[in-house]
Amino acid sequence: MSVGQSVSAMVAVAVAFWQTIGRGVRAVKWRSVALFLSALVPFGLLINVMPLGTLYAIGLLIGLLTVYLGWSYYVVERAPQYGDLFGARALAVGLVGYVAVIVYLGWLVPSPIALVHLGAVVLIFIYYWFIAFIAFFHDQIGRSKYEPEPPYPSVTVLIPAYNEEGYIGRTIQSLLDADYPTDSLEILAIDDGSTDGTFAEANAYAAAFERVSVVTKANGGKYSALNYGLLFAGGDVIVTVDADSIIDYDALKNIVAPFAAAEEIGAVASNVTIWNRNSLVTRCQQLEYTIGVNIYRRALDYFGIVMVVPGCLGAYRREVLEEVFAYDPDTLTEDFDVTMKVLRSGYRVSVSDARVYTEAPATWRDLYSQRLRWYRGNYMTIIKHWSVVTDPSYGYLNRIALPFRLVEMFFLPLASFVVLAYIGWLVASGHVLTVLAVLVFFTSIVFLIAALGIQIEGEDWRLLVYAPLLVIGYKQFHDALNLKCLLDVLRDRDLGWTRAARIEQQPASTPEEPSAD
Repeated sequence: MSVGQSVSAMVAVAVAFWQTIGRGVRAVKWRSVALFLSALVPFGLLINVMPLGTLYAIGLLIGLLTVYLGWSYYVVERAPQYGDLFGARALAVGLVGYVAVIVYLGWLVPSPIALVHLGAVVLIFIYYWFIAFIAFFHDQIGRSKYEPEPPYPSVTVLIPAYNEEGYIGRTIQSLLDADYPTDSLEILAIDDGSTDGTFAEANAYAAAFERVSVVTKANGGKYSALNYGLLFAGGDVIVTVDADSIIDYDALKNIVAPFAAAEEIGAVASNVTIWNRNSLVTRCQQLEYTIGVNIYRRALDYFGIVMVVPGCLGAYRREVLEEVFAYDPDTLTEDFDVTMKVLRSGYRVSVSDARVYTEAPATWRDLYSQRLRWYRGNYMTIIKHWSVVTDPSYGYLNRIALPFRLVEMFFLPLASFVVLAYIGWLVASGHVLTVLAVLVFFTSIVFLIAALGIQIEGEDWRLLVYAPLLVIGYKQFHDALNLKCLLDVLRDRDLGWTRAARIEQQPASTPEEPSAD
């Protein structure tokens, strides 16, 4: 090779190198990077004003949890034979020992308020720099690692419905309009003993379209409607859609994509978006979904332990549902319960880019009714599957998902009111500036998490106005309701199904031909 040819080759390599660097730089979502790193400011200010002893205590606890998470990853991925070592139970013992050490060293004054305050600060550190970081990283490398590609599996969509007149028609219409091969899709509405025009409304679509069918049964609850529908389902993939929800045009293709990519995936979750955002209550719920549900699911997706496949849009391998004996009657949250059963059977549960639009409760009373069922059902499900907490053979479910969920369900609601009592005492004692500093810190972190979630999910930036309510107001409503539901379940009261009122209970329009777009 001549000198000229060598120089040309070197120039070509250099150009290709810098073109690759340029593409990489252009691919970075710099707004997300800026939002994520801006949290260094409030965290830095907090660290700057904290006593050294408290910083040492926080650092030691974060170090303990980092070792636990690192060890958990190593055990699950590389050395399952060591699964009995340093598991969730050992972590609980270690935390008790940790408290004893920091009290002995004088880093913490032994009081409930001091422990709760320390726990709250550590949790906000972990949530931001672990869970939010994974979601941020997820966004940087691409929203989904699963791309829909033909051939597409045969799908049966189950729509359980009880008194859904005015809703079920447009749910069916959105499924007919979806971008999915018509010869691989069947839509089955299950009328669970409705007393209104639900059956007639769904039957009008069944009469107009061959791939739509309707069955009816005596009222027995959502779980029984889904089980009944399975008897008539012929698809390899079972998709469930609530009768008040509308799926996106490409939702079906997106929600089945993970099944083709990995055989160990047994169920797939969707992203939930609220369509009726015309009140303070519904806007707060959308912000809650954005940062507390969708972001959290994307973090758990990396470990294959998404804990809830939402009933408004979820997908399961048919054989997996059959293996776990489908839906059970012993909780009020059949979606959480069946997801736990799938995870316990050794399957992964992932999240997709499938999007569903659902109606949220529009008043505080209706929100109370909805969450009464959700929170009671959550505690029922956790108690039902309590053995997972103590059995290290469940891998990430035992080591990561359940510990986080237990803290969220049992510690945070109680801690919220302990902190409020402490704030009240500080205000009464004249420490107003201290209270303001604490509120500014927590509000700024929630604000940044909300902004990051909005950026990642492509949501409405006006939702940021409601971020402070996720610190004071809206949060305490849910915390109080959580504690009430925990007591209800522990007292084993007769806990029935509670349901929010529907906004639009009116007949739907005549069935239309699916759009060609």
